[in-house]
Amino acid sequence: MLKPGAARTRVKICGITRVEDGIAAAQSGADAIGLVFWPGTPRRVTFDQARAIVAALPAFVTVAGLFVDPQPDAVGAALAAVPLDLLQFHGDERPELCASFGRPYIKAVPVRPGVDLLQYAARFAAAHGLLFDAFQPGGLPGGTGTTFDWTQLPRTDGSDVATIDSFRRAHAAKRRGGSAAIASLGGRRLERRRSH
Repeated sequence: MLKPGAARTRVKICGITRVEDGIAAAQSGADAIGLVFWPGTPRRVTFDQARAIVAALPAFVTVAGLFVDPQPDAVGAALAAVPLDLLQFHGDERPELCASFGRPYIKAVPVRPGVDLLQYAARFAAAHGLLFDAFQPGGLPGGTGTTFDWTQLPRTDGSDVATIDSFRRAHAAKRRGGSAAIASLGGRRLERRRSH
């Protein structure tokens, strides 16, 4: 049992593309799933796919819509077509854009040399959480499973911290004193598990 005031680790499975994977994630205890609307990845879902996945989920599973440097109309279209609980921004979006849709949002933060994580967090003070992600030059904007040096993360003041590393790293964050690590395991790993 958690002590009063203690946060528990929450799990988000991102990159869900099939109804059966959404159901499996929920049955395995995922608190949230991520639906990718960015066209630069094979994990992108259409609005029809997204609606079918959401319709199959049990109650209390949060649905996040992931975007990378979107035009406002693209986010608006997704919100009109799919019942999203949370928005996730994974590019170079401005804080004003992220906050303009009337939905809670989380903002991905690229962990790399030269990025002041506290300054980045201050810019996105309206975010419901920050998702620290390993940066890969010239690679995908996130969800690669690549790890980063956790010593680069400042100690938190009790605000939510999200990581897109691995479940193993989420446990490391808990041991390190992180407040509410969210592990997000990309659909790429689901594909690997399905192929075995």
